[in-house]
Amino acid sequence: MSCLLPALPFRRRHVYAWAGGLLSAGAPIGLLMLRRARQWRRAGLAPRRGAFRPAASDPRDYVYVGLSTAIAFTAFGYVLGRQADRLAALSETDPLTGLCNARGLFDRLEAELARARRYREPLALVLVDLDGLKRINDEFGHRAGDEAIRCLADVIRSELRSTDIGARWGGDEFAVLAPSTARDAALALAERIRASIPRRSERLRLSGSLGVAAIEADVHDEAVDSATLMRAADAALYEAKRSGRNRVVVSSLREPPAAAPAPATVRAQLPPEGWSHGRISTDPVSDRSE
Repeated sequence: MSCLLPALPFRRRHVYAWAGGLLSAGAPIGLLMLRRARQWRRAGLAPRRGAFRPAASDPRDYVYVGLSTAIAFTAFGYVLGRQADRLAALSETDPLTGLCNARGLFDRLEAELARARRYREPLALVLVDLDGLKRINDEFGHRAGDEAIRCLADVIRSELRSTDIGARWGGDEFAVLAPSTARDAALALAERIRASIPRRSERLRLSGSLGVAAIEADVHDEAVDSATLMRAADAALYEAKRSGRNRVVVSSLREPPAAAPAPATVRAQLPPEGWSHGRISTDPVSDRSE
C-alpha cells in the first residue's frame, strides 16, 4: 500500500463537494430576498409575516438559479478537495520510492496500534536496512545508490498484502507495518524480503538486514505503545547489523522470548537473551561497509 492513494472512506473531495452544494443554497435565497426588498421599497411597506414567499412571477427562475449554482459550487468544491487530497498524500509520500515517509508511517502506526488494541489482534513492525549503500555509491555512483533504494522499495512492495503498509523510514532504512500479523508470520515476511533482495539486484549485489518486533494478541496493554514497538524493532535491526548483516533478528515483546540456536556452520556471535534469529545466511558479507 502506497501513500499516494490513502484508504480514506470519505476524502476531502467529497466533503468539499457537499459543502459547495450546501453553500449554493445562498444564491436563490439571496435572489428571493433581493426581489422582496425591492417590492417593499416600491410599496413603502415594512417586512411582514410570509415575506419569503416566492416573489418572482415564474418560480422556475429560482429552480434554474439554484440548480446552476449548486452544480458550479459542487464541481468547484470537488476540484479543490481533490487537490487537497493530493497535497495531503504527497506530504506523507517518499518522492523517490512512492512508499510512505516517516510521517505517514507514524500516523498509520498509531491508527493500527489503536485498532489492534481494541480488537485484541497482533501487530508486527519490520525494519529493513540496505547493507553496503556506501560501497554502492563509491563503486557505481550516487545514481546507482538511488537505484538500489528503489530496488529495495520494489522488493518490499511486491511482498505487501493489501492491508500492509510500506514506508521509507529515512536514508537506506525502510519499514513494513503488518496488521493482524503475529511473530511467526512477521518472521516469514521478513525472510521473504531478505531472500528476494539479492535475486532482484544481481548487478549491485544488494543484501539487507531486518529487525522484527511483534505485539502478540494477548500482550496488549497501555505500556506497549508505538514508541515501544519502534524501539524493539530498531534494537533487533541493530543486532542484525552487529551480527554480520544479511539476516533477520526478531523480538516478539513477549517476556522472555525463546532464542533459536544458530546453525553450527555459521560462526556468528549469538545475540543477548531475549532475541531470536531467523534464517542466517552464510554469505560472506561481514567485510562490507555500512
